[in-house]
Amino acid sequence: MSIFTPTNQIRLTNVAVVRMKKGGKRFEIACYKNKVMSWRSGAEKDLDEVLQTSSVFINVSKGQVAKKEDLSKAFGTEDLTEICKQILSKGELQVSDKERHSQLEQMFRDIATIVAEKCVNPETKRPYTVNLIERAMKDIHYSVKANKNTKQQALEVIRQLKESMQIQRAHMRLRFLLPAKEGKRLKEKLKPLLKVIESEDFDEQLEMVCLIDPGCFREIDELIRCETKGKGSVEVLSLKDVEEGEEKLE
Repeated sequence: MSIFTPTNQIRLTNVAVVRMKKGGKRFEIACYKNKVMSWRSGAEKDLDEVLQTSSVFINVSKGQVAKKEDLSKAFGTEDLTEICKQILSKGELQVSDKERHSQLEQMFRDIATIVAEKCVNPETKRPYTVNLIERAMKDIHYSVKANKNTKQQALEVIRQLKESMQIQRAHMRLRFLLPAKEGKRLKEKLKPLLKVIESEDFDEQLEMVCLIDPGCFREIDELIRCETKGKGSVEVLSLKDVEEGEEKLE
């Protein structure tokens, strides 16, 4: 029978537990709520702001601290800071059912907001409301993945919604300035990446105004920079080509 003394028992309150199994044993660290995700996203870099204590436990709720020899055997070091970092980055965050439900609801809302910000009805070029996107996500029974970031999931939602409604990423409007020598050759290379060429003017250099899919921007920028050795330029005229007003589903 184990008897906990003040030296091996620590009581903590308002705690978020991160758990990791390693070497056949369970290890836990005690963190401040809301700080674990901030650390994992890179927003929080101060470990002291994340950990309630630098101790490593076998059971946080009972206050049972892990033995040094168990830590050394499992992690190959007795450096508590290093061990805490490993558990923090690779461990599983323990949350209550109520907290998990609340977290997933917020992520669902965040994903819908990203989709609404990035997309339009391709026929009218009008944006959709967040509430309308939320309803559409429920209609396709989209299930939020707690371990994937919201931007990745928003792109997945856009792909799935395309099967049931008129939706696409809003086009970016760009202006290219290309040296006369490379103008025609480059235009042919760029054509597959352009959605619409709105205007082009060939004088001392080729000036083009185009609409593109935002996903092609980096490739276009790199192509022009490399092919013109820095003499060409890309200017973003608008991040979203949209019409005024919001789209409504009848």
